[in-house]
Amino acid sequence: MKGRIELGDVTPHNIQQLKRLNQVIFPVSYNDKFYTDVLEVGELAKLAYFNDIAAGAVCCRVDRSQNQKRLYIMTLGCLAPYGRLGVATKMLNHVLNICEKGGTFDNNYLHVQISGESEVDFYRKLGFEIIETKNYCKTIELADAHVLQENLKVPSGQNADVQQTDN
Repeated sequence: MKGRIELGDVTPHNIQQLKRLNQVIFPVSYNDKFYTDVLEVGELAKLAYFNDIAAGAVCCRVDRSQNQKRLYIMTLGCLAPYGRLGVATKMLNHVLNICEKGGTFDNNYLHVQISGESEVDFYRKLGFEIIETKNYCKTIELADAHVLQENLKVPSGQNADVQQTDN
């Protein structure tokens, strides 16, 4: 199926669309504060349209922890009929470009349920690695999730040019 993919802002006028997409796509219910916060993040939250039909959404926040500035991808997903059509890639590239342009982020990270093998493969192809697996959400049946991360900066004290090999 060929189509045009466009990203649009999340606004008070279409926040219900985002809520409905998240209800269908994700096994977790997000509270009102989640949606209030999403309205404040600007370019880090987008609805994705495939031929003018709301097909997916991405919502991120800036996390300042562990003496780092990190982009946390809270949600990124699309409706099943729009899978493998480039919708998720378009959304992910949008938020990753923001991080690259800003140049101040140390890494990007997100959680993927351990049952989401195709999702893990998707993120790995784009430079993310599993850094840990942990219990993520007590309100869903498959509560364990992988934490995937993409490093943008070399941690202080390490030299990116030096590679050690075992010979």
